[in-house]
Amino acid sequence: MSLKRIVTGLAAAALLMGALPATAQQTLKVGSTPTGVPFTFLDTKTNTIQGIMVDLITAVGKEAGFQVTIEPMQFSTLIAGVQANKIDIIAAAMYITPARKEAVDFSAPVYTYGEGLMVAKSDTKDYTKLEDLKGETVGAQVGTAYVEPLKKSGLFADVKIYDTIPDIMRDVNAGRIKAGFADLPIVAYNLQLGNFPEVRLAKNYKSTIVGSVGIGVRKGDAELLKKIDTALAKLQADGSVKKILAKWGQE
Repeated sequence: MSLKRIVTGLAAAALLMGALPATAQQTLKVGSTPTGVPFTFLDTKTNTIQGIMVDLITAVGKEAGFQVTIEPMQFSTLIAGVQANKIDIIAAAMYITPARKEAVDFSAPVYTYGEGLMVAKSDTKDYTKLEDLKGETVGAQVGTAYVEPLKKSGLFADVKIYDTIPDIMRDVNAGRIKAGFADLPIVAYNLQLGNFPEVRLAKNYKSTIVGSVGIGVRKGDAELLKKIDTALAKLQADGSVKKILAKWGQE
């Protein structure tokens, strides 16, 4: 083989290798829930998970150089899923809490809010604080940051635990529990959709369990976390995060 052919072949190989990163992007599995509208939810028209956190992690991936595939999971299984390598990233309405930080690593905060209080529309009492429900049976979602504080308050006859927020709303709607506590934006969005006409949001209730949502990764995955945080900072700075929140009615 001539020297010219060898050089040409090496040059072609170098060009091919240089092109590989652009054509063979890493695809990461992202755990999201089907019942956390508007953060994550199952769009029955497309049978895909959509919402704020899906739009956000897709934009982060585009900026950071990786693609995502969304894996529908129940909220209570997300942390176990990332620990067991079933998923690489958690993108859901998950508060950054000290307990969770022991199990997974979180990005910088994305959005901050507190719990919303939902009661039956026929219940006209003006609820402003937890004490207004003393002695009542209330509900909260399994795995959320609200469960332990509600139980430890000692105010309630019972704190029933539900798999999903719509399950809580159905029992409030049916009068099986006096009230339910869940992520304020999710409760408000569900009620705006008219899904539970006999349930209302207690407008004057002041949230006591306030937290910030973040993107979760496997404990110790510093490289991926750095990529996410760098991309997130850029998307925050250029207004992309604000646009995504506004798209879903969150300012």
